[in-house]
Amino acid sequence: MNCDCGGGEYGPRNCNCGGSGYGLRNFLTKEEKLEILKEYKESLENEIKGVGERIKQLEGSN
Repeated sequence: MNCDCGGGEYGPRNCNCGGSGYGLRNFLTKEEKLEILKEYKESLENEIKGVGERIKQLEGSN
């Protein structure tokens, strides 16, 4: 459901690039903004976890 461009004030789902998600809407409810921010935070946390795993892989291959 996320857009592929990765932009937007509230994460990739609110980027206005024309992709999927909420990009074509101008006004989101407080609940929608909160949901988007929580999903964006989870995505960033998963990215951090992946980076940590990759660092361990690279350190182990030396």
